[in-house]
Amino acid sequence: VKPCDSGFLPLSLQPRSKKRRPTFRRLLKTSGVKLENKLKNRQLKQQNVAKKQRKEQKRLRQAVKDAAIRTPRPLETYRRRPEEEEDEDFLDSLPTDMMEDDDVQQMTAMARQASFITRDLSSCGPVHGAKKRRSEVVQSYEKVPRKMVRTEEKEVIHLLPIKDKTGVIPQSVERGTPLIDPEEEDKDDAAAEEPEEENDSIAGLTAEQQKRLRAQKINQKKLQIASLGSTIISDPFSNMKRLKELRGMLMESDPSVAVTIRKLVMVSLMEIFKDIAPTYRIRPLTPAEKATKVKKETQQLREFEEGLVSQYKFYLEDLEQTIKDWKQKKKKRSQAVGFQSYRSLAEVAVRCLCELLLALPHFNFHNNIVVVLVPLMNDPVKKVSGMCCDAFRKLFQQDKLGGASLATVRVISGLVKSLNYNVRPEVLRTLLSLRIKEVEMKKDIEDTAPKKKFMNNKEKKKNLSRMQRKWKKAEEKLEKELLEAEASEGREKKVKLHTDTLNIVFLIYFRILKKAEKSVLLPAVLEGLANFAHLINLEFFDDLLNVLQNLVQSDDLTNRESLHCIQTVFTILSGQGDVLNIDPLNFYSQLYKMLPRLHAGAPNDDIIIVLRCLDAMLTRRRKQVTLQRAMAFVKRLSMLSLHVLPNASVGVLAANRATMHAFPKCDFLLDNEVQGSGFYLPELDEPEHCNAQNTALWELHLLQRHYHPVVRQFAAHLCQGAPSEGSAALRVELSRRYEKVFWRYKHPKTVKGSFKIMCLGPFLHVHLKYARSYVKYLRTD
Repeated sequence: VKPCDSGFLPLSLQPRSKKRRPTFRRLLKTSGVKLENKLKNRQLKQQNVAKKQRKEQKRLRQAVKDAAIRTPRPLETYRRRPEEEEDEDFLDSLPTDMMEDDDVQQMTAMARQASFITRDLSSCGPVHGAKKRRSEVVQSYEKVPRKMVRTEEKEVIHLLPIKDKTGVIPQSVERGTPLIDPEEEDKDDAAAEEPEEENDSIAGLTAEQQKRLRAQKINQKKLQIASLGSTIISDPFSNMKRLKELRGMLMESDPSVAVTIRKLVMVSLMEIFKDIAPTYRIRPLTPAEKATKVKKETQQLREFEEGLVSQYKFYLEDLEQTIKDWKQKKKKRSQAVGFQSYRSLAEVAVRCLCELLLALPHFNFHNNIVVVLVPLMNDPVKKVSGMCCDAFRKLFQQDKLGGASLATVRVISGLVKSLNYNVRPEVLRTLLSLRIKEVEMKKDIEDTAPKKKFMNNKEKKKNLSRMQRKWKKAEEKLEKELLEAEASEGREKKVKLHTDTLNIVFLIYFRILKKAEKSVLLPAVLEGLANFAHLINLEFFDDLLNVLQNLVQSDDLTNRESLHCIQTVFTILSGQGDVLNIDPLNFYSQLYKMLPRLHAGAPNDDIIIVLRCLDAMLTRRRKQVTLQRAMAFVKRLSMLSLHVLPNASVGVLAANRATMHAFPKCDFLLDNEVQGSGFYLPELDEPEHCNAQNTALWELHLLQRHYHPVVRQFAAHLCQGAPSEGSAALRVELSRRYEKVFWRYKHPKTVKGSFKIMCLGPFLHVHLKYARSYVKYLRTD
């Protein structure tokens, strides 16, 4: 309602504005460039109008000053009449000696100070006005229309009253007028016209005064932001205009506080949108829906949704423009923000976009946020790229359906292809967080495809009775209604989205393997293939195995890259590839050759990859592995357990235990009396021909005196043949899978009664009773 003469009129009876507001659909159709141009034109017009007003005010002030200084000049030039010349000659002929000098000077001064109002119009008429009569001069003024000044009714704000000696004095001010005195307003106008003087005055303050003034301004802005935010969150339906007012503070022009205020407004708007955004996607209304009459509550909800989407869109555009200004190093007209502050503003904008990406994956413009953030994953600034990569990892992990993951992977694929594979490896490592556990395989599609079998009416009657057909039809109808009532996505749609996502991921990997074999992305690609190898279709197996074999044999890869290749191959062969008749003997030899070269220090992350490879190579493929090969791996793993850290040693011994359970005849290595043909060749890198059956696991006796208690338990357990029952059996927590045992003892605690001398290298473990004497020897030496 609005106030009027007769009271208050409801909104329905008030005259509507003739200017139509643009609809939401029309706003969406308008391009971003057009909106930017409109905004720039509006700002330029406002600046021009303000500039003209300042010029006019300045000109008026100058005119008033000049009027007080300069002598008056005639407004028009007149031609003298012959009568006037005669009168002047007559006046000259008069005797002036009859007048005193003071009177003559006074008369002359009065004549000079005469204005056009004191002149006689009949004797001082203009040249072009001689043809007109005197009455017409008066009529011309009467014919000019009068312009009456319209006084608009302005809303009055009642302020707190002031108490004086005379009594209480009420105070009020019109809305839109600043609460300052006219003198202060004149000072502000002068400051706006002369910013250099203002800067000089600020520069004249001391550093402490400037700091105090800046803190005062920031506190005022903080209170304003807090009041607007609390007002919006308390009632977002009726306070959507406050959101626009808060968004306008992103254009803060005070150079001393502009950067800080813009950051605060960005973060505040982000939290507000996270709170007031609904849990569904808002779609634009159709013309038919707009034409229909709805309830007042429904109309209010529509207006709220329309305003929310438009303000959210403008906010995202402001964040994107902030990032673009930083990347392009574009200098703005206003000097409120310097070049040095662009990066900090851009980092806050990226952080806000990452938060909205995770908090509102269901809301509008989510794909637009993805398009903005994906190129920043490859940014040279590590802080920006790290924020984006972490945000997408979390998005992949929390995306249960797969729609957001599919959109992101598509944009990443386009980025990698457009940059010709010159991207950071972290961009591809984010794909490892995808939650893809089930996809559509081609053989599954063929098996589950419905067979076309047409039945006539007689066959239908033979198979089902009339009552059974009736019950079946009712069951199908009920199932359909239940699915609609649940409003949950079906398994088929989820599997389809995951299949499309995985196809794009493998397309990225295969392109890099084909075109950029020596790229820095190869480790990330091999790691990704090892992670998703169980989901690869059979049609890619032959080509992929050939490529991986060439890479491993080229000796251009690091240990971890070679381990990823081997893991990928055996993951494929353990899954769908078990139907292929392939003996990957070269990969067994490569892993056997690589075991002594593993890092024995603290960064022993390669051990977990080795344990996974051993599980796929020996345990799962026990029927395709010979006894000679298994015994060779058991012997070399026992040697490896001597010079690695305790957590890695526990994992290796657990792998030996699993191998001895899969190949019971490996207990030959525990018997010193059993002999075979030939001699054991430990330096040979071929597990089939190293004669491992002619050696013994003497490393287990050394490990029984290890300083770590769990390593001692495993060594004693293996020396007795790794029994599953009895007194020599392991505890339940240690008999689990060796990967879990490795992670459990990755950071072992200090054990009382044992000691390890690190200065002797990774091969020597000394018991506590020898440690003290050796330390004394080191000190004396």
